Amino acid sequence: MTNTQPKKTMKGYYLTTFLIGLGFFTMGLMDPLYDTYIPIFLGRYIKSNALIGAVMTLDNVFAIFLIPVFSAISDRTQTRIGRRMPFIITLLPLSAFAFGLIPFAALSSLVLLIILIFALNLFKQAVRGPVVALMPDMVPGEIRSEANGVINTMGGIAAIVGTIGLAQLMNVKVNLPGRGPTDNILAFPLAGVLVIIAVILLFLFVKENKGAHYEQASKEKVPILKSLKQIFGEKDKSAFFVLISLLFWFIGYQGVLPFVGKYSVEILKTSPGSAALAAGMVGVAYAIFAIPSGLIAHRHGRKKTIRVALIGLITVLVLIFVHSMIFTVEGISQNLRMIPFWILMFAFGSFWVTVITNSFPMLWQMADYTNMGIYTGLYYFFSQLASIIAPPITGGLIDIFGYGSLFLFAAVCMLIAFFLMSKVTRGEPQDDAS
Repeated sequence: MTNTQPKKTMKGYYLTTFLIGLGFFTMGLMDPLYDTYIPIFLGRYIKSNALIGAVMTLDNVFAIFLIPVFSAISDRTQTRIGRRMPFIITLLPLSAFAFGLIPFAALSSLVLLIILIFALNLFKQAVRGPVVALMPDMVPGEIRSEANGVINTMGGIAAIVGTIGLAQLMNVKVNLPGRGPTDNILAFPLAGVLVIIAVILLFLFVKENKGAHYEQASKEKVPILKSLKQIFGEKDKSAFFVLISLLFWFIGYQGVLPFVGKYSVEILKTSPGSAALAAGMVGVAYAIFAIPSGLIAHRHGRKKTIRVALIGLITVLVLIFVHSMIFTVEGISQNLRMIPFWILMFAFGSFWVTVITNSFPMLWQMADYTNMGIYTGLYYFFSQLASIIAPPITGGLIDIFGYGSLFLFAAVCMLIAFFLMSKVTRGEPQDDAS
């Protein structure tokens, strides 16, 4: 029998999705500042880039356990305000508090800095899964690429606010008792305040228990281990190949981003306040291309769109390597060092957001509403595993071969992901509709 059901569109879902995106806004605000300045703070005490890379994986060690566990727990939670919201309104404010204190800890000692990093990521990684799983709970599967584009746009706007706006405050000196005028402070506490404001707005205007599938999801509580066996026991291995693909593209991404700030300061000779502008270019691209990339995937298919974007990422990373060899020698002007690099990072962000916008919906398309959080947790398990693997490797490559090697390493990882994605046969928008 022919399916005559009208094709779903984002009409009627944009406002809800933008409001849900406030949760992702908080992550987009904190993550780029964290990735840019934590290595710089650690560099005050640690000289080895490989060791800095190892310390940067401490948060990911927590994430690899906390995100899947709390995502799955939220699947099985039932309260008056929803199944994701209790985690959001408690853990995100705690994350904001710890985040705001980090630069002050960095002035005191390495031990205190690592304790704050530990506390921040304990709260932030525990809440990340419930934050992300909120959207597919409330938006139909056929339009999740577009909805995820909206969510990523919010993350991109947050990255712009953080890296281009707040990061400039790192150059502003603040009079601290016993230290006098001190810079590298203001962006973190102000970001913490914005996170709390976003949480308040999210709680006031997003009513989770009004989602179309909330009642079904809260009643049908499938045991976690049973859900995992169902996922990995399927004859069709599309979910497995998506997860392995994202492992490799995140190894490439997480190998580059933690060192972009240090690369900008040490090699491109930019100021600390401008160190985050490279990540800011990625944020600008997020804001511009997130929604269009979802629309393109809806028309041409998620798998095809992702593979084309991976080819784009490989090309850009090779060009950044060439730039690092040619435009960082003595006698090259600051403009020739920075402007082409920023342009390439913008291009990197446009292709990267295309991959991210459409890969999550592919997994959600394979899930049902009783295990949505588990699929979300698996996504983060593999992405955070990449975050553990990548920084020590690329830090070691920098120590041995120089900064240019990390861009080639990332390009190879994207190439492997490109070939793995050819094995995926499910996850397209029409799969849910049929």
